[in-house]
Amino acid sequence: MNVKLIGVTPNPELLPAMAAKLTHSKTKPEDLDKSSEKELKATLEQVMKLGHTSVVEHTSFTFAISDVSRSLTHQLVRHRIASYSQQSQRYVNLNDPCYIIPPKIEKNKTMKQAYEETMHTIWEQYNKLLSMDIPAEDARYVLPNATCTNIIVTMNARSLLNFFDLRCCLHAQWEIRSLANRMLQEVKVVAPTIFKHAGPSCKRKGICPENKKDCPLYPK
Repeated sequence: MNVKLIGVTPNPELLPAMAAKLTHSKTKPEDLDKSSEKELKATLEQVMKLGHTSVVEHTSFTFAISDVSRSLTHQLVRHRIASYSQQSQRYVNLNDPCYIIPPKIEKNKTMKQAYEETMHTIWEQYNKLLSMDIPAEDARYVLPNATCTNIIVTMNARSLLNFFDLRCCLHAQWEIRSLANRMLQEVKVVAPTIFKHAGPSCKRKGICPENKKDCPLYPK
């Protein structure tokens, strides 16, 4: 898996801070940037502490994500307030086997061998279909959820906070949890105030939506 932050709103914490100040000020929007950097940061920290996160919707982040499975992206696109551009299986011929091996299968020598044999059989049939002039958009039907894919994702900061609430959770599926943690590492560098307490709900909100009392992170 490769995750890279390739685009971000300029001054990602300035716009939310200005928006937050506007809601409690007589200052005109065009004059908000005259406030001191210290004052604006304090304003943003306060609204984040209070959970008034609508202001951070003014900041967006774009990620380049590669070498993940279609299983992961099926989960990812359920986060609806986002923009996605994914590698097409209609127009891209995936002639060479490229797939993700789950860690528990990787650790089991017998199962890993059976898994890889299955994958290579699938790709043999996929290439056979292509050689018979079957369109790639039809041949792709035999490809598994494990097939590698690449995707570009854009989310605003509020959507990302919700994404991290759900997908950094220890009970989230392993691959998307790994993705969420890597995305969180990227945005913390450029927007540390917004994402200071970001992570699973138990960390950011002190609640466990799953009510998993046996979880080591369950709020005490």
